[in-house]
Amino acid sequence: MASHLRAELVCDALDEAAATRGGKISGVVFGSDRGSQYTSGDFGQLCLDLGVLQSVGRTGVCWDNAPVEAFLATLKKELIHRRSFRTRAEARLAIRHWIEAWYNRRRLHSGLGYRTPIEWQEDHYRQHTERMAA
Repeated sequence: MASHLRAELVCDALDEAAATRGGKISGVVFGSDRGSQYTSGDFGQLCLDLGVLQSVGRTGVCWDNAPVEAFLATLKKELIHRRSFRTRAEARLAIRHWIEAWYNRRRLHSGLGYRTPIEWQEDHYRQHTERMAA
């Protein structure tokens, strides 16, 4: 396997994330580094098609990717380093469950006013809908 991610892999992941949210991801900001998979034409087109805004970190500025790094540190601390996985499929299922059932739906986030990401998202869409109706 190549040492870098393939554009196909990140496209599949974004498609899966969009499907999980019922396609409601227009306006979402996708933050990443300058990896070739994120700056590829295929990924850029998918972002356009889904209404996702790309935010690519600046070279040498570690703060640009801080939210993603914090998420990955939490994932490793709360799940990855606490257990062993026999297969990639088992790891993938465990990570998806952790994100969807725990991190997004039950874990409170100080940066979101001690709400879950799902609560924040629902509030955001409700406010947006109310503004559009006014």
